[in-house]
Amino acid sequence: MDEIITKIRGMITEINETENLGIDFADSYIKDLAEHYISKNLTDDELRKLIIKLKQAYDRAHVEAGEAVGTVAAQSVGEPGTQMTMRTFHYAGVTELNVTLGLPRLIEIVDAREKIKTPTMDIYFTEDKRDDEEFVRTLANKIGKSTINDILSDFNLNYGTMEVEAVLDNKKIEEKRLNREEIDAKILKTFKKATINGDNIVLSSNKTDSDFIIRELRLLADKFRDLQISGIKNIGRVIIRRDEEWIIHTEGSNLKEVLTMDGIDQVRTTTNNIHEIGQILGIEAARRSIINEAQKTLSEQGLSVDVRHIMLVADIMTSEGVVKSIGRHGISGEKSSVLARAAFEETGKHLLHASIRGEVDDLTGIIENIIIGQPIPLGTGSVGVKMDYKKE
Repeated sequence: MDEIITKIRGMITEINETENLGIDFADSYIKDLAEHYISKNLTDDELRKLIIKLKQAYDRAHVEAGEAVGTVAAQSVGEPGTQMTMRTFHYAGVTELNVTLGLPRLIEIVDAREKIKTPTMDIYFTEDKRDDEEFVRTLANKIGKSTINDILSDFNLNYGTMEVEAVLDNKKIEEKRLNREEIDAKILKTFKKATINGDNIVLSSNKTDSDFIIRELRLLADKFRDLQISGIKNIGRVIIRRDEEWIIHTEGSNLKEVLTMDGIDQVRTTTNNIHEIGQILGIEAARRSIINEAQKTLSEQGLSVDVRHIMLVADIMTSEGVVKSIGRHGISGEKSSVLARAAFEETGKHLLHASIRGEVDDLTGIIENIIIGQPIPLGTGSVGVKMDYKKE
């Protein structure tokens, strides 16, 4: 392979000298050429023609100077958005797990919302654990929220003695891989007037005032049933699914805590909360997440958008080191041009504040030049022409 790569580099140098094409391919391009040369059993003449064609295609793929890439990206992403659904669907193939799809999800992404409607995680496992069902189910029960209500076989409010009576179901405790001693300790720590006798639990109310005792008893019963005995903060239910390997889908997200757990594949485990990814893994990971989530949202609706349009949106949203929205509270509201800011939203407010501060608009952008009727710096307007008076 190395000999072929060296040969291709030599051929590129020779073509540049004879044809003056200025070919400068990335290493990955040259490696692909070498693999194609071997697999297709090409002749040197065919390889030469392929290199020249690749150079022509490579040049066509570049954006022309002065191209309105922002406008094209906005049109390319916005137009398919008119065909997208407006509802929140059940996740295909997963029982009772809601996720936001379609236009509402795309709006969440470009608005860079910190609190998204349906945060979820996809948890993957390391190579030695991804086929271990017992390990996966045990970890799922540690991650997912479990309450006392999930492990009760009987529950009763005794208005005669004004006590809450409950019976634990050991079979359910075993199914959820929970520790009985830890459950008992948590009950006794939370409820001072609790007594545990085998599987039977009795709770008494602290209040003795007869006017409030029934209400207090019901509140105590609700508090007891809602007592969380396992799970990670901000994560509710979990769904375990088996495709080529075991995967856990969660309702809710806490990437930081999940990544610290043993047996978790830290590379593939992810969340749909872009801000969370940015805080934990950095701004480059957040940028990649914006691209992935937008592509996923569009493809789920059967829509295809060139990834470079989405990459441009992700680049501008993360260009300052934090995730910013494409709105008046983000990119559009922070433009250097006062006229561009005023043209978007809150016109009076922007003009007033700019007047008070004595701002000057240098008219370097598109919108501000359209407003005052000047040629815009796009296409032929992006270059200036000067006369050379000395030249006859």
